[in-house]
Amino acid sequence: MLITSKLPSTGTSIFSVMSALANKHNAINLSQGFPNFDCSERLIELAAKYMRKGFNQYAPMPGVPVFRQRLAEKIKRLYGVEIDPDMEITVTSGATQALFCAISAFVKPDDEVILIEPAYDSYRPAVEINGGIPIAYQMQAPDYKVDWKMLVRLITWKTKMIVVNTPHNPTGKIFKNGDWAELQAIAEDRDILVLCDEAYEHIVFDGERHRSLLSYPKIYSRGLAVFSLGKTLHATGWKLGFCVAPPRLTKEFRKVHQFNVFSVNTPAQYAVAEFFDDPAEYEQLNAFFQKKRDFLLAAMEGSRFSPVHSEGTYFQLFDYSAISDEPDTEFAKRMTIEHGVAAIPVSVFNSSKQDDHIIRLCFAKKEETLAKAGELLRKI
Repeated sequence: MLITSKLPSTGTSIFSVMSALANKHNAINLSQGFPNFDCSERLIELAAKYMRKGFNQYAPMPGVPVFRQRLAEKIKRLYGVEIDPDMEITVTSGATQALFCAISAFVKPDDEVILIEPAYDSYRPAVEINGGIPIAYQMQAPDYKVDWKMLVRLITWKTKMIVVNTPHNPTGKIFKNGDWAELQAIAEDRDILVLCDEAYEHIVFDGERHRSLLSYPKIYSRGLAVFSLGKTLHATGWKLGFCVAPPRLTKEFRKVHQFNVFSVNTPAQYAVAEFFDDPAEYEQLNAFFQKKRDFLLAAMEGSRFSPVHSEGTYFQLFDYSAISDEPDTEFAKRMTIEHGVAAIPVSVFNSSKQDDHIIRLCFAKKEETLAKAGELLRKI
């Protein structure tokens, strides 16, 4: 049988490649973005509590009502926005599933979708599998700022959506008010949807705050915001996220969601709803992760790696130009094999494979892990 691939250029992800390499060579894995410490013991106890109480069957398709209500309260607390939990919040199996459903719900064959690169690797395949055409806008190192006057030149009558990400993976940059003002003018004038990946909403540093799409009513009227509770709870394996969108967009989003996963882990939703009774469970995350970022930077002092300032996420970029002129993929593999620390090469986030000799390290790790990684990398 002749099989024609819908994703002919897609192979094994760099995350799987680098993790496998780290395991093979017993290297410290700072490549994949997940913590090597456990989530809250209280959260685990709450999940077990609801399992024992019999909350083990299908949840309602949009999510458990009390959980969606708690998320609406959290949004109001953080962003001062009134969100209808019944009509505007859908619980998803992580942020990636929400992103896929959002793109699938609105992107038709030959629609163009602007992706701001470096870009998280799930955006492009989701566009392509729905017959859309990804159009890349390339940010430049080391500032990684969007020149909106250049981006607008990529827009045509076929442009359906712009995908944005703040705080940004992999660069660690965040949107400011000026970025949202520019994007609002572009989207309104041309009737374009905006999909915002806000997986790292609670990980912003140096006294800055996260500026959510939800805080800008004119953009929200044509936008969808996606969040990751896996990042918020240090529990990426729970695959728990949610999408917030106006009712008319949520209606279309749920049409796809119901046939994709239908519903999401029931006891986990009840557990997190009760866990969020205490806002401190998420309000302390900025300080928690800034301490880890600063610890990694201190551990890297004296090395030949040059840091690129991280404003958010749990990633820190380092320029290795003073060490080698190798392509970043080769350097990252050699660093894993010869020096015992695995990283992600940033060129893989660019469809053009633009290589600025920069790697990404994840600092969502125990301090002893970061200290050992710094010790090894200072020797290069």
